[in-house]
Amino acid sequence: MQIAKTTIRPLEGADITEIAAAFAEIGWNKPASQYELYLRDQTLRLRDMYVASVNGQFSGYVTVCWKPTYGPFHEHNIPEITDFNVLPKFRRMGIGTQLMDKAENEIARVSSTAGIGVGMTPAYGAAQRLYVLRGYVPDGRGLNYMGHFIKYGEELTADDNLVLYLTKELE
Repeated sequence: MQIAKTTIRPLEGADITEIAAAFAEIGWNKPASQYELYLRDQTLRLRDMYVASVNGQFSGYVTVCWKPTYGPFHEHNIPEITDFNVLPKFRRMGIGTQLMDKAENEIARVSSTAGIGVGMTPAYGAAQRLYVLRGYVPDGRGLNYMGHFIKYGEELTADDNLVLYLTKELE
């Protein structure tokens, strides 16, 4: 893996158009309105978004939700790393690792535990591996689908809403 010289900084309003355009170019539905909401949440101190750039070109981002909606994280004041993306052409360059380091370092200022959710379809395979290799372990509550814990024998459709939540003890 090649480590890229990456700049990581908080989201600014001027970033929104470039970010939305970069995802539109690869066919992902991540409209500007999503990042406008993140910027608003950042102003309200509900979420922080960290933007990565390589040679001034947007390459990825991660957000930290300080007031997560996942019940167990909310109840125990565990900040959640959410919406973590590195553009495909910038993967395997260490950018994701640098973004995760930034998120975990910010969380460590206020909590000894970081939380994260990961999808259960093959599309999330790289993220599943990354989180385990970084020391994240399942929170022990099983699979969750749109706020509902899956019961034994229950049938459902596997899509982006089928999530396993993980935690990591920070140093």
